[in-house]
Amino acid sequence: MIKALRLDKLGKLRSYPADMRRLMVEALIALAWGRVLKQLPFARVSPSLGEYMKETSYESEREHHRQTVQISRALHLVSPHVPWEAECLVMAFAARRMLNRRHLPSTLYLGMRRDEQGKTAAHAWLRSGRFYLTGAKELEQYTVVGQFAKGF
Repeated sequence: MIKALRLDKLGKLRSYPADMRRLMVEALIALAWGRVLKQLPFARVSPSLGEYMKETSYESEREHHRQTVQISRALHLVSPHVPWEAECLVMAFAARRMLNRRHLPSTLYLGMRRDEQGKTAAHAWLRSGRFYLTGAKELEQYTVVGQFAKGF
C-alpha cells in the first residue's frame, strides 16, 4: 500500500533552521534512492556497498560525529512522511548515500533472527564511528550475517 505524502507535516519544515531543511530535502532524495536500491536484486547492489565482512573504525573526529548525528536526525524526521516503505534497509541505504557524499566512513550491517513464532526476521543498520545512524533500537536482537565497510 502506498501512503500519501504528508504535505501538512512537511509544511512544518519551515520551523527548522536552513541547514537542517537542506539536510531533510537531501534525506528525502536519499530515501527515494534507497527504496530503488531495495527493489534491485541484492547481487547487483552488493558490490557497491563496500568491502564484504569488513568494518570501519569505531574512532571518529568530533565534526564527523556531529555530521552523522545530523544525518540520522534528518532521516528519522523525514522517513515517516514519505509515500513508500522506508524501513531499516532503505534507511541504511539512504544514510550510506548521505555519508558517502561527505566522504565519511561507515559500516552497513545485515542481521537475521528467529521471531517468537520461529519465522526468520531480517534487519539492517548503519554505523559510522561509534554512532549508529539507523536501526540501533533492535540491532542486539540480530546475529550479523553480513557487513560492508566503506572507508575514505
